[in-house]
Amino acid sequence: MAAMLYPAGTTTNNRGHLEIEGCDAVELAAEYGTPAYLFAVGEMRARARAYRSAFAAHTDDFEVLFASKALPVTAAFRLFAEEGLSVDVASGGELTMALEAGYDPKRIYMHGNNKTDAELRLADRAGVGHLIIDSFDEIERCERVLENDHDVLIRVTPGIVPSTHSFIQTGQADSKFGFGLEDGSAASAVERVLASPRLNLVGLHFHIGSQIFEIEPFRLAVKALAELRGDWCRMLDLGGGLGISYETDDRPPPIENYVDLKFRAVREFFDEGVRILIEPGRSLVGTAGVTLYTVGTIKEIPGIRTYLAVDGGMSDNLRPMLYDAIYEAVVADRPDAPAERTVTVAGSHCESGDILIRDVALADPQIGDTLLIPATGAYGHSLANNYNGMPRPPVIFCEDGEARVVVRRETWDDLLARDA
Repeated sequence: MAAMLYPAGTTTNNRGHLEIEGCDAVELAAEYGTPAYLFAVGEMRARARAYRSAFAAHTDDFEVLFASKALPVTAAFRLFAEEGLSVDVASGGELTMALEAGYDPKRIYMHGNNKTDAELRLADRAGVGHLIIDSFDEIERCERVLENDHDVLIRVTPGIVPSTHSFIQTGQADSKFGFGLEDGSAASAVERVLASPRLNLVGLHFHIGSQIFEIEPFRLAVKALAELRGDWCRMLDLGGGLGISYETDDRPPPIENYVDLKFRAVREFFDEGVRILIEPGRSLVGTAGVTLYTVGTIKEIPGIRTYLAVDGGMSDNLRPMLYDAIYEAVVADRPDAPAERTVTVAGSHCESGDILIRDVALADPQIGDTLLIPATGAYGHSLANNYNGMPRPPVIFCEDGEARVVVRRETWDDLLARDA
């Protein structure tokens, strides 16, 4: 069992079961059913504190924002607010949850490449602290819809392409996000917003992608943005993107190295006094979360492969189908037993592509076992869906040996609740 894939303190208890923050995973599967998302609260808090400490070693002029798209759960918003993090939201729904969790509106940053009139009005009424402007159409829309003046940042696509899956690269010139540097759009946007009677330009934003291990591209992105700097630029939002371990051999950079590089880049290319913001999401919650399944069918095709089917799949973890994401797994009933049988973990959906893991070695899996997939804390719940009429799983927070449901399991009746 690879320690980096699991929350800190994960162990095997005296019953021989995998234990997450003092909670027996097999017992939780029996009590709450499967599939189920489990989160180690202590791990989430520790990651938030690591980011704040890494910045505090350099400066007190910073903000760490929870990129809520990674885990849009009201209890997660509340937890990170308690830890002193600000938050970025990318929809009216995420904004509503942040407000419900008690976030000070001034600590909310509103993103989105196509904010609707309704979302802008909600942000306006709530007193959201900052809007991140993504297009010329949005500038005009803000001036038409907003009743109050707002501080804004301009999202820039710096033309930097990090080493990650193409679907989660966001800083290249050919992107649906932001204003390009190369074509002069970003400079034009600066001029346009500076002339706006309703919008107060205070800074710049970029986000070059997600699940990034090679951090030098972040420095290059900061350098690229420096051509836009002016006296109005009091804030730089450097996005998120730090990767996590999904496989045993993955070695993401430490949070401290990531923060250090971004801080030094800003000090190298911008004036003193510029406030630094970052937006971690995956690296706050990814390894804090695991998903539990129950093994339902084992189907051996001689000479080809053995399929192990679980009671979930692409409805609760869409990442393998979207990004070819690779995961590992363990039989939670006996995590320390030798993993000697290679299987392909298949979901329950009517798609041949509904495969969670190809060719993973497990400890003699049996029907009824609890299968645990680690490092599913980011985007599993976010991307969950009702394909094949599958109710979405619960979200369970584990802390000091106690488990509490923070998002209940959907029921079949819930699937009918919106029928008109």
